[in-house]
Amino acid sequence: MTSGMAAGALAVMTAVVFVWGTFSARLTRSDVTGPIVFVGVGMLIAATPPLGAHTRTEAVMVLTEATLVWVLFSDASRVGLRELRTDAGLYGRLLGVGLPLTVAAGAVCAWWLLDVPVWPALLIGAALAPTDAALGAIVITHPAVPARIRRLLNVESGLNDGIVTPIVLVALAGVATAGGHGGSSVLDAVVQLAVGVAVGTAGGRLMRTAGARGWVQESFAGPAVLALALSTYAAAVACHGNGFVAAFAGGIAFGHMAGDRGPRGAFYVEQTAGLASLLVWTLVGAVAVPLLYGRLDWPVAGYVVLSLTVVRIIPVALSLAGAGLGRRTVLFVAWFGPRGLASVVFSLLAVEELGAAATPVVVVIVSTILMSVLAHGVTAGPLAARYGAGTPPDRPPLREPAHTARLSWRVQDSARPPADRKSS
Repeated sequence: MTSGMAAGALAVMTAVVFVWGTFSARLTRSDVTGPIVFVGVGMLIAATPPLGAHTRTEAVMVLTEATLVWVLFSDASRVGLRELRTDAGLYGRLLGVGLPLTVAAGAVCAWWLLDVPVWPALLIGAALAPTDAALGAIVITHPAVPARIRRLLNVESGLNDGIVTPIVLVALAGVATAGGHGGSSVLDAVVQLAVGVAVGTAGGRLMRTAGARGWVQESFAGPAVLALALSTYAAAVACHGNGFVAAFAGGIAFGHMAGDRGPRGAFYVEQTAGLASLLVWTLVGAVAVPLLYGRLDWPVAGYVVLSLTVVRIIPVALSLAGAGLGRRTVLFVAWFGPRGLASVVFSLLAVEELGAAATPVVVVIVSTILMSVLAHGVTAGPLAARYGAGTPPDRPPLREPAHTARLSWRVQDSARPPADRKSS
């Protein structure tokens, strides 16, 4: 009986995936995004006990982590090294100044507004600092938005989750023991970048060479890149580094070394990550949303609003002051800091490490994620069009990959593999 009901829930999920894929372009033009739809589907499914009762935290975490790895790897594979070097100063400002300020501001607001101890406050601030470009995918792909700004948001979201991971781990240790550790964060950063670049470079070079000699079976090239993305993550974790930063670094290296083979393999990774992300958001709606029932209050609501506005906007504005981007651009970049898969991973990690003691923290994190899904999803299209209409194109012209398709739920009207991209 139970297995039959669980199969029924699975049937509903897969049917909605098919319907979404069939009408995704039309729905996206109406400012309805995949996460909005599938969180709603999960909430509906939560009304049937079998799914929520038999969904283990470990299984949800494995799926979420794999999805995040695939998203980071495929997004990074389109970041050209030349453009990365050109705007290194901007990335340094956002990640070296804006991100720490965001963590600090989020922690202070949690301590003050939610009246929680220092370590849980730091955990909340750090878990909600990373952004997720997937939730603002319309902005990343919108042709009216200059390529430089799209790339800035993409690179920021690819690296910030790995940078804050040591802070999250220290905060978790603090909550559990009223202590903490984490002096090896600098070494970890070196390890994760080195492992990611090494695996991505080796994989990209091997695929390029094998393709030139006709050794690659086209039907299996995509799954091979899918496995390579997971390899960068697993190798970094095995070396006690952060797998998410390694996945992003590996994607950049792979895209640079693979040549024409890179976009084809990355497109397959995108499609797989697209399906997995829909399942993740469904599980968020089915498993995480019920945790909020009876636990939402005005302090939590106030923190959610602050987290999505001043906690993000002020640090970004301070970090980009004097960068010559202009006020409109700074505000645009500051607003599109949606919280997504990385924050989901951190909340699941808190549940795994702390058990029931993590519930107050998870309530705040999940509430912020859900509001971000709605607010950033609905505003992405209109604000991108409005911003792009009043913004001149990149000067000097920046080379941009021909391929603009993203995750499958983000694609506007294309279901074809990307055009060949020039090697950086």
